[in-house]
Amino acid sequence: MKETGRGSIVNFTSTAFMLNIGDMPSYTAAKAGIIGLTKGLAGRYGKYGIRVNAIAPGWVITERQRALWVTEESLKKHVDWQAIPREMVADDMVGPCLFLASDASLMLTAQTLIVDGGVL
Repeated sequence: MKETGRGSIVNFTSTAFMLNIGDMPSYTAAKAGIIGLTKGLAGRYGKYGIRVNAIAPGWVITERQRALWVTEESLKKHVDWQAIPREMVADDMVGPCLFLASDASLMLTAQTLIVDGGVL
């Protein structure tokens, strides 16, 4: 990227650390750290035309999520909490990721895009 004078790095964090969820402090600390990493890398590599941003998804329902943690009650409660009341899936992260990776966001760097259906 330095050689070409342009590039885009898209990190993934989570909205979990913004919600004061007390039963996963290591996870929330690591996800908060991704935002610091994003800002630090943006500052370091911006002079080379390299943009660094992050996406902070809300609760994305994957097969693993469904197998380990999702109950009908918890999913309904969360979906009802969202401004857009539908289950969020991995495909919902494609558009935001493509936007941050594309020339449509050429002057966007050191930012975190929250994609959570309107919870935060």
